[in-house]
Amino acid sequence: MGKGDVEMGGERLYPMMLESPELRWAFIRKVYAILSMQMILTVAVASVVIFDPPISNFMFHTRAGFAIYIVLAILPFIFLCPLYAFHKRHPVNLILLAFFTITIAFSLGLTCAITKGKIVLEAAILTSVMVVSLTLYTFWAVKRGRDFSFLGPFLFGALLVLFVFGLIQVFFPLGKLSVMIYGCLGAIIFCGYIIYDTDTLIKRFSYDDYIWAAVCLYLDVINLFVSLLTILEAADS
Repeated sequence: MGKGDVEMGGERLYPMMLESPELRWAFIRKVYAILSMQMILTVAVASVVIFDPPISNFMFHTRAGFAIYIVLAILPFIFLCPLYAFHKRHPVNLILLAFFTITIAFSLGLTCAITKGKIVLEAAILTSVMVVSLTLYTFWAVKRGRDFSFLGPFLFGALLVLFVFGLIQVFFPLGKLSVMIYGCLGAIIFCGYIIYDTDTLIKRFSYDDYIWAAVCLYLDVINLFVSLLTILEAADS
């Protein structure tokens, strides 16, 4: 059976699949379409911040700008709560998703603005290759009966370790080596999350969860990029 037949739902995505392949493929395409729009918006907003020096100068060299930067860093977490609560309610979910994406993109742009362009480009290329490779691998593995749901508890525990490690780094800096370890740990964790969330996208997300599924994958990609940026920047210093 050809590739087109598979995409149209003529073949199961995984063994013992009980739902309609057509409906699941439609859901998957919808999620990746939303994720693509998020990435385009992120690149657009971040590019404006990167290529307009007055913005980063204001943010990092004035008290008011730094206060705004702190608020912008907190806003995504604030938007995440109502986004989860209303992710099935249209069009509120799309409006909250847009604000959530813009705030993350602005913060990401500020981070990239104080990083060498070569490092940003390298991190972007590595992220793209890893995301595409891990996504294709997960679809291939799931097709052959692999199940990655067991990763959930381990990834959550590892994420808590990463969070505590980050707090320690903020208050008690441990040097370049620890920064690289932090970045490597983050990269491994979010590679795992890409596999786990893609597996969930294929098997477990309900058809009304398209916004939340896109948010999960978007956060995986952004956090992987930031982790790789941390590694490359520490290695370059």
